[in-house]
Amino acid sequence: MDTFSEVRLPVRLRASAALALLLAGAAATVSATVFLTQEEALRLAFPGAAVAHRTAFLTPAQQNEARKLSGDPDLPAALVNLYVAMKDGHEVGTAYFDTHLVRTMPETIMIVVDPSGAIARIEVLSFSEPEEYLPRPRFYEQFAGKPLTDELSTKRGIHPVTGATLTVRATTDAARRVLALHRILHESPAPTPPAAATGTPR
Repeated sequence: MDTFSEVRLPVRLRASAALALLLAGAAATVSATVFLTQEEALRLAFPGAAVAHRTAFLTPAQQNEARKLSGDPDLPAALVNLYVAMKDGHEVGTAYFDTHLVRTMPETIMIVVDPSGAIARIEVLSFSEPEEYLPRPRFYEQFAGKPLTDELSTKRGIHPVTGATLTVRATTDAARRVLALHRILHESPAPTPPAAATGTPR
């Protein structure tokens, strides 16, 4: 049995239901700025690659380990959605989508992890706070190449941005969460049901 449940379908059919519901709820109270769809973000991150949506289910022990590794006091959800990209027979990266509150409103970002377990890139998909709280692209570029160490912190390797302190903190926390989950899933994958469907993405 595979350690991950995999669905190879067109990316537009794999949009996260949780993300859609969250954005729909946000739209009822504030107009979120949407920069990229999930499909666009994946194509930007993995040009020419085949992307497979996989799901994994964390055991309680793995949830606790992710909390400790990330430094996040809250347990992560047991269900994890990830998007694995393959090109020329090799894995070129894994993307995770993280939706979280910045101040009182949500943002959604894509965090791509390279095969070595370090961050490859971060892209903002949607941002519901006022845009003056959104850092410039140069801020996100400093995450590239950083693994899950003490340097991945606003007190060390991540430089703050005046006027966007909460966004900086939320992004850094999300990066640590994703790297913690990625490490756990690749070192001791949680069991999952068999693949629901297979195919070739367009």
